[in-house]
Amino acid sequence: MPSLEVCLTPELIHLYPADGKIVVVTDILRATSCMVTALSEGIESITPVSTTTECRELQKLGYLAAAERNGEQVEGFDLGNSPLSYLENNFTGRKLAMTTTNGTLAINKSKNASELLIGAFLNLSVLSDYLKACHHDLLIVCAGWKGMVSYEDTLFAGALATKLGNSFEIGCDSAMLSIEQYANTNDDLLSAIKKSSHYKRLHNLKISKDIEFCIDVDRYALIPRLDHNQLVSL
Repeated sequence: MPSLEVCLTPELIHLYPADGKIVVVTDILRATSCMVTALSEGIESITPVSTTTECRELQKLGYLAAAERNGEQVEGFDLGNSPLSYLENNFTGRKLAMTTTNGTLAINKSKNASELLIGAFLNLSVLSDYLKACHHDLLIVCAGWKGMVSYEDTLFAGALATKLGNSFEIGCDSAMLSIEQYANTNDDLLSAIKKSSHYKRLHNLKISKDIEFCIDVDRYALIPRLDHNQLVSL
């Protein structure tokens, strides 16, 4: 039986070798929610980069460019980190460059995986079904917040692990902790996420609609997959 592990922050990723494993990166508020939404709403590909400098260079080449730091859009870029941006505008067929405080960094630290996928509540079921069919060791990497653990990413890890059920053997205590955390929500994700420090940051920025959107379970049936440094629909 394949194993399931959870890395609670990219700062711990050296303890979870990704070689030969499927890695699911999650940054619920809001990077991976944006990625699922953007591809589902017509973006052709997403190039995740760690720095605003890299993102700006791609913008000069004609890419649509999204950049966020500390929850806010960086000046000079087309977009920030709101999934609603991809509903409000028609970007069909555009290539997107993206850099965020936590999510894109987590992706770039996980590139040695045998397969890298993007997870969010928005694509929870289709992702779970795909992973069950793969019969492959799995590592869920939570993007966290500036190296620290984040409540909402751990909550998603628990939701995904719970949905995978008996298809995987739990391989570490952090996976068990995430499962127990999710079990305590009683399926009320919004009330649970309101406890998180990042919810409070974003709420202070008056973007509560983004938060509600990011916990819309199974809105999309699409899985972003990293292919030659670009995220495309699986």
